[in-house]
Amino acid sequence: MRTFESLVKGESIKTLELITGKQVPQGVPIILNVGDMVNITQALGDSLSVDVGGRLARIDTADFPKLGIQLPSQIKLQAKGSLKARVWKVLQESYDPEIPVNIVDLGLIYDLRISTLIDGRTHVAIDMTLTAPGCGMGPVLAHDIKQKVEALEGVDQSDIKMVFDPPWDMSRMTEEARLEAGLF
Repeated sequence: MRTFESLVKGESIKTLELITGKQVPQGVPIILNVGDMVNITQALGDSLSVDVGGRLARIDTADFPKLGIQLPSQIKLQAKGSLKARVWKVLQESYDPEIPVNIVDLGLIYDLRISTLIDGRTHVAIDMTLTAPGCGMGPVLAHDIKQKVEALEGVDQSDIKMVFDPPWDMSRMTEEARLEAGLF
């Protein structure tokens, strides 16, 4: 079995089992049959995007073994820093499935709030946007982020809210993100 960290953009791999991915940017299911060849377009954080016959698909982490890929090494988030810093780290390890830049550097995170509920539980609220309001991957990204944030020690619940005001534009990207995306 290959390690996630050894994957190379453009590399072809064969599916070992039936996989249901998410077609990008629509977010609709796409079926990969046993023996289908896919080309890796992006393997960042714990996110994998592949080209399936000219269609882009995002593969859930849990399905990596169905491609002969070991699950990625766990990101060390639990031990160091404040809760807010650890939540930001989770967000920085979350990637847009089409653009090889994390969602923080893309400028998709508009607000992050941590509060203590009346019963003493810790709640994390994140307002985020998408590069295009109609992108079907929004719910997929929000679900992934919610799972990762709630896996952090000290977080009892989280809410990820999609907001589109103000609209996202490239000026929200960091300089490094614009360089990585080739927008200079």
